[in-house]
Amino acid sequence: MKKWLDPQPVSVPDDLMAEVGGHLIVAETLARRGIIQPQAARRFLDPTHYSPTSSDALPDMDKAVDRIARAIRQRETILIWGDFDVDGQTSTALLVAALRDLGATVRYHIPNRFSEGHGIHLPTLKTLLDGGVDVVLTCDTGIAAHEAIDYAQGRGVDVVITDHHSLPQTLPTAYAAVNPMRLPEGHPLRELPGVGTAYKFVQGLYGNQSTEHLLDLVAMGIVADVMVQVDDTRYLLQKGLDVLRNDPRPGLRAMMERANIAPATLTEMDIGFTLGPRLNALGRLADANPAVDLLTATDADIIAERVNELEGLNQKRRFLTRQVYEAAQQQIQDDPALLKYAALVIHGEGWHTGVVGIVASRLVEDYACPVIVLAENEGRLSGSARSVNGANIVQAIGKQAHLLNGYGGHNMAAGLSLDADNLFAFRRGLSQTVREMLGRETITPELAIDAVVDFNDIDLAFADDLSRLAPFGNGNPPLTLATHNVHVKSRRTMGSRGDHVDLRLEDQEGHVQRVVWWFGDLEDIPQGQFDIAYTVRANTFQGKREALVEWLDARPSENAITLDTGPRYSIIDHRQPDAPIERLQQLQADYPDALVYYEGLSRDVQGTDRYHLTNADTLIVWSVPPGAILWKALLNEVQPQIVILVGAQQPLSRFQDLVQIIAGLAKYAINQRQGFITMQDIAARTGQYEHTIQRAIHWLNAQSELSFEAVSEDSYVVTTKGAKANEPYDATRLKHLLDESRAYAAYWMKQSYD
Repeated sequence: MKKWLDPQPVSVPDDLMAEVGGHLIVAETLARRGIIQPQAARRFLDPTHYSPTSSDALPDMDKAVDRIARAIRQRETILIWGDFDVDGQTSTALLVAALRDLGATVRYHIPNRFSEGHGIHLPTLKTLLDGGVDVVLTCDTGIAAHEAIDYAQGRGVDVVITDHHSLPQTLPTAYAAVNPMRLPEGHPLRELPGVGTAYKFVQGLYGNQSTEHLLDLVAMGIVADVMVQVDDTRYLLQKGLDVLRNDPRPGLRAMMERANIAPATLTEMDIGFTLGPRLNALGRLADANPAVDLLTATDADIIAERVNELEGLNQKRRFLTRQVYEAAQQQIQDDPALLKYAALVIHGEGWHTGVVGIVASRLVEDYACPVIVLAENEGRLSGSARSVNGANIVQAIGKQAHLLNGYGGHNMAAGLSLDADNLFAFRRGLSQTVREMLGRETITPELAIDAVVDFNDIDLAFADDLSRLAPFGNGNPPLTLATHNVHVKSRRTMGSRGDHVDLRLEDQEGHVQRVVWWFGDLEDIPQGQFDIAYTVRANTFQGKREALVEWLDARPSENAITLDTGPRYSIIDHRQPDAPIERLQQLQADYPDALVYYEGLSRDVQGTDRYHLTNADTLIVWSVPPGAILWKALLNEVQPQIVILVGAQQPLSRFQDLVQIIAGLAKYAINQRQGFITMQDIAARTGQYEHTIQRAIHWLNAQSELSFEAVSEDSYVVTTKGAKANEPYDATRLKHLLDESRAYAAYWMKQSYD
C-alpha cells in the first residue's frame, strides 16, 4: 500500500489568482510547482504566450543544416537511420517526409530490435553503404556509435547525428552531432526527445517555411518517450496536440478511427495509452520499418494494411505484457527482500524482451523506485530500465559498466545486457548508486495528494478547469485528488475485453460518483469504508462530454474496517482428464456465449489460444495451463464471471512428445509456409510456456536434422540439414521445466475451490 502525502498549505499571490481565475485548486497547483508570477503562468497555460527557442541554439546545428542542404542540392543519396521505439519511428517519419518535401533523395532504415538492436548496426550499415549512400543522417540514435561512424567517415560518407541520448565520454567523429544533452542543464531545449531534436533540425533546414504540419509526429514522440514536459518540449507538445486534433496525417487519423478516438477531443492520454502502445508493438514484436509507411503514406490501402497489422501485434503485446507482469509480481511476492534495494532488479527465463520495458514502467508506478526488468536466455540477461525523478538511470547503470556487456539510454529509461553470473553484484552496486542519488535509505511508494474534495464538487466545469493545466505527463503530473469515507454501491467490468472496472461510490453525504478503474481487478476492490485517490478529466463518450473520475489508489478510512476482497467469479467444476468432445458440446449449448480456452492438436475442438483471448462472462477451461503465471494472466485477460473447469487437454510435458510435435509442426512449415513458424504457432499446439519451447528448439537444432534460425524473438525459419545433427546439448533444464509443468497440471486438476 502506498503512503499518502497530504497536501501542504500553499500561499497563492493575489495577482496569480487574478491571472488564472477559475477554481482555486488550479492556482494552488501552479504555486506548488513553482509558477508564481502571472507572466510565467500565462506562458505555461497558453502556448501563444511562449517564445520558442531558435534551433540555432543547438550545437553543430549550422554544420548539420549546411551538409544536408548541400546533399539536397547535389542530389546525393541520404540514408536516414532511426530507432524502433515510437520516438525513433516518428523521428524517422518526420525526416523522411520533410526531406522528400524538399526534393531530397532519401532512403531510411530502422534496425530490427532482435537481430540488430539499438544503435547503428555495423554489418547492416556496410551493406547499405555498398548500395550507394552519400550521407547518413541519424535520428534518436548515433551519439555513442563510434565504430560505425568511424567506418562511414572512413569510406568518405559523412554522418550527421541528431540524437538526445546521454553523451559518451568523447563524441564520435561525425560531421555534426546535434544533441540537446550538449546544452547546459536548465536550457529550454535540453529535454527535447529524438523527434523534437529532428524537428529543430528541420526548422533550420526549412528556413522561413512553416514546419507546423510535422508537429503531430513530435507530440507522439514526446508522450511515448515520457519526456519531461518543460520549456520548448511542453510548447511543442501543446502545438502538436492542436495539429492532431485538427489536421492529423492520414495514418494517425486511421489509427484514431480504429481505436474509436475522436480527433477533436484527443488528449495526451490517448497517445500514451492507445496510439503509442500500438506503434510500440510494431517495434517490440516485429519490424518497425512499416511504421514509416503508415506515418508518411497517403494511399488508403497501404494505411489500412498497416493499421490491421498494428492491431494484431498490439493484442499479442497485451498478453505477453500481462504474463511477464504477473511473473514479476510473483517473484517479488516470493522474495520480498528484492524491495529492500533502492532499485528493483528482477529477471525471468524466457521473458519477452519486447515487453520488459512496459513491465518496468508499470512496476515503477507500483513501487515508486527505479526498476530493471531482465529476460534470461542461456545465461545472458538483457532488458530495460525505467526510473523516477532524481535518479538518472543511465548514469547509475554506467557506474556498473565493468559488469555489463552493453548499455545505453537517457536519464529516465535505458537498456542493458549482462551475464547472469554478474546479476547479484550488479544489483548491489546499482542500488548503492541509486540510494546516493535519491538521498534516502529506504524506498517507500508514495502518493502525493494535491487536494481533498467532496464528490459534489466534481462536475464538467471542474474537469474543464483542471484541464487548463494539461498536457500532463513527466514533469507535470495530473492532479491527484482524494475523497474520504466512501463505500461501493455497485461494480461491474467494462470495455470490449472487460479489462476495466466501472464503480459507483457513495460518500458520507450520500453523493454518488462514477469511478473508472482502468485495468482494475474486481477481486481487489475494497469492502467497507475507505478513502479513494483519483484523477478527474473531461471526457467525451458517445458524443457526450462528462467529468471522468479515474481510480488511482485506496486506503482504509480512519477507524474503518480493514480492506478486504472477495472472489470475483464463480466456479463450476467439471474437471475430467480426456473428457469427450460431447462434454464440450453440451457446455457450449448450455453457455452459448462462453469462450473456450484450448491449446492442443485436435481439430475437433474450436477454442481460443492465449494470444487471442477476449473478454467473456463465461470461460470454459478445456486445456490446463502450463503454470500458475499463465493461469493468472488468462483469468485477468478474460475477466470472467463464471469459470467452468474441465482440463480435458493437458500441456505436452513429456520430453519425447514435445520435441516430436515441434518437429512435426516444423516440417509442416517447411512444406507449406516456406519454413516460417512462430512461437505462437507452437504454443497454441503444445500448450507449453514459450521459454520451454525455446529450449526444445535448441535441442532440436543440436540433435535433429532440423535447423531453426531465429528471425525475431519469437519467429523462426526452419530448414533441413540433410543429416541428423549430433551436437552436445544439456537437456536437464528442459526436462526440469517439463516436470514442473506436469506437476502443476496435476495440482490444477485436484485443487479445491470450495
